[in-house]
Amino acid sequence: MRWLTLYARSRQIPASLAAVVISAVAVGALARDDGGGPGDPRLPVLVLATGAMAVSIGLSGQDLALDRTAAIRWVPRRVAHVLLCGAVVGTVLLTVQAMGEDMATTAFVVRDSAGLMGLVALGAVLSGGQYAWTLPFAWLSFSFFAPPPTSAPMQVACWMLLPPGTAAGTWTAPVLAVAGTAAYAVAGPRR
Repeated sequence: MRWLTLYARSRQIPASLAAVVISAVAVGALARDDGGGPGDPRLPVLVLATGAMAVSIGLSGQDLALDRTAAIRWVPRRVAHVLLCGAVVGTVLLTVQAMGEDMATTAFVVRDSAGLMGLVALGAVLSGGQYAWTLPFAWLSFSFFAPPPTSAPMQVACWMLLPPGTAAGTWTAPVLAVAGTAAYAVAGPRR
């Protein structure tokens, strides 16, 4: 159990969890005053993206040389870390939502949480843990300001704002989740 505590502290999990909870509660409070209606996906996507970006810092350790000396193989540990972070980010939103305003369906939360964690993991591979947040931030920014997605490429680009059951969103999120998690598990964060 001691190794789990040390791992959590080295990956800044307590601070990341606090940031996830605070952002979800803040956006949940905004949802009560927002006139966007229950069908507006921007607030739940903002909660999920903020949570994914908050946990992204934990995708690399403090000392890369020390990380390489671990007795446990890194591939399963990295996969578990990404999956657990995605589950926590989605669960926090669903919990805040259960206590107040209904912002999104469970299918929407699961899809976007998985896709955003895949983007974060891919960002860690490309830019390192400290800059892993940039890829989901850039994609989210584009999605918020892009014109309405009428063509298939624009639907893929705006997947996180599409309603659940939309083919482009349903396929883009798992592809990003699997590709990002696999790349991170095998290659690890950029050094």
